[in-house]
Amino acid sequence: MLYDAYQAQQDFFAPVRAGADLVKAAFSDTVLGPAANYVFRSMAAGAEIISRSHLIHDRPAYGIDQVKVAGEPVAVHEEIALALPFGNLVHFRKETSAQQPKVLLAAPMAGHFSTLLRGTAQTLLADHDVYLADWKSGRDVPLSEGGFGTDDYIDHLRTFFEHIGPGVHGMAVCQPCPLMLAATALMAEDGSPATPRSLVLMAGPVDTSVNLTKVNKLANEHPLEWFEQNLITTVPRRYAGAHRRVYPGFLQLSAFVTMNLSRHVRAHMDLFSHILKGDIAKADANRRFYDEYFSVADLPAEFYLETVRKVFQEQHLARGIYTYRNRRVDPRAIKKTSLLTVEGERDDICGLGQTMAAQDLCSSIKPFRKKHYVQAGAGHYGVFSGTRWQTQIYSVVRNTILAAH
Repeated sequence: MLYDAYQAQQDFFAPVRAGADLVKAAFSDTVLGPAANYVFRSMAAGAEIISRSHLIHDRPAYGIDQVKVAGEPVAVHEEIALALPFGNLVHFRKETSAQQPKVLLAAPMAGHFSTLLRGTAQTLLADHDVYLADWKSGRDVPLSEGGFGTDDYIDHLRTFFEHIGPGVHGMAVCQPCPLMLAATALMAEDGSPATPRSLVLMAGPVDTSVNLTKVNKLANEHPLEWFEQNLITTVPRRYAGAHRRVYPGFLQLSAFVTMNLSRHVRAHMDLFSHILKGDIAKADANRRFYDEYFSVADLPAEFYLETVRKVFQEQHLARGIYTYRNRRVDPRAIKKTSLLTVEGERDDICGLGQTMAAQDLCSSIKPFRKKHYVQAGAGHYGVFSGTRWQTQIYSVVRNTILAAH
């Protein structure tokens, strides 16, 4: 019922947004040029704010067509290297003969599409052969494909690693950090030749009992049954994933927006101001961010509820009780993989120390193969995107991978 009510609301306001689009198109600078006066720009700005007041449920394009390798521009082609029901292995193939380390980049399955890591992948591409776990929205996966829980996520990672083959490196951002750590431990224990040579865990909840944030506290304010009863709903019949139980992306985004409501309101006021002043560059930067931020994906209910319980409420991995298909996961099985953990000093989603916990769990890795890095002044998103990621954090990541290759 919840999803149906949301969809009805979206359908009801669709004509209003369509009308706003027409007003924006008629009075924008693109149409009127320098002749656009204050009144016309005000109308265009207001109409754009209205037209953008909705969420996007389709995955945005990665749009990575070219990168510089050794200072020279190189064309990039986005290819699906392996297609699975709940996610594809995307390969950003470059037109170059240079042999570079292969990296599997795992994005969070947390209400947004994997394109959230577009900037992360683009930076990595200068020195690495990049593959990315491109997760699908639950509402687009037919119910006939079965459920998708944390064990299935690990299965996908292991399958992706095996497909890429020996010599691969693993990098997880945010939520999948404990799952990539578990996958690596299982592969190491099994003696898989595709066990990652290095593992980079960035701003991820390996041990959420350390330095609690608002996210951690919210997860522990209610029993698991409350989350199932209040946040889980079913996909409407009009979509491919009809009747699948999901934690809808629009609910997760609402929670994140509410946590920083004033900042998002101010950002849209800034957008209005930029359009009014004709500051196209700043307006476009704002648009790009919110086009991505408002693109939401639905999480399969099994995955969401298991993550809440195993990662945020009971800290299974940190306590040594994590199991994968009734098999205990032991990070001590990892011996030859180098480990880098990265945290942001001002991260208000994944607190300081939560990712570093992996260092103690992986006690069989020699000290010279382990490194922990804290980026001064960085918030959660600043760990894997933006200026600090590009100019300071990336060099640490690159050197770790290079040393282990």
